[in-house]
Amino acid sequence: MMKKTLLWETGTWTNAPLSTCQDGDTLKVTAKEGSDYWKNTLYGFDRSSGHALLANWEDSEAIEVTFQLASFNELYDQAGIMLYQGPEQWIKAGIEINDNIPQLAVVVTNGYSDWSLSAVPDWVGEEVTLRASRMNDAVIIRARTEAHGWRTVRVAPFPYKSAKQAGPFLCSPTRVGFEVTFTRWVTTMPDADLHIDPPM
Repeated sequence: MMKKTLLWETGTWTNAPLSTCQDGDTLKVTAKEGSDYWKNTLYGFDRSSGHALLANWEDSEAIEVTFQLASFNELYDQAGIMLYQGPEQWIKAGIEINDNIPQLAVVVTNGYSDWSLSAVPDWVGEEVTLRASRMNDAVIIRARTEAHGWRTVRVAPFPYKSAKQAGPFLCSPTRVGFEVTFTRWVTTMPDADLHIDPPM
């Protein structure tokens, strides 16, 4: 399977963002203030107001989403890739600002959300690609930049066989005017092995 670029028009927004602007192959998206995805854990609230641009996702393909980090500078600014089975079962993986630095962040949700972070301060200002590939009953999530090779971020349960969707997402839980430039959305070959990096 060759890489296939998905047109931005292919997806459907879970919640319409404040604005979108397509400029050639890029899509600039401005999030609404207070937008987020989270269920219950620790904070006790249930939020599904984030913005995810979703298309059908088959087991025979990996999904990759690429975006620029230049606009990420305030607490909880976040964007990346959303894997979606339904309102109770989803995974968001990407970059989130926490402790004043970019973090590789993954939230795995099945009725309740968990949250993992891994600091990547040397990624400031770069272009980041998130990748998701299903294997057996799990999903392998990886991330890279042009200057840094693939890094395995998470192996998480995602056993759903049908009705899966995936695509770019962004959220702005606490501020006005957070804009993300997405530069790439593709399907490609799924991972061959957990310990073998996919091609760049």
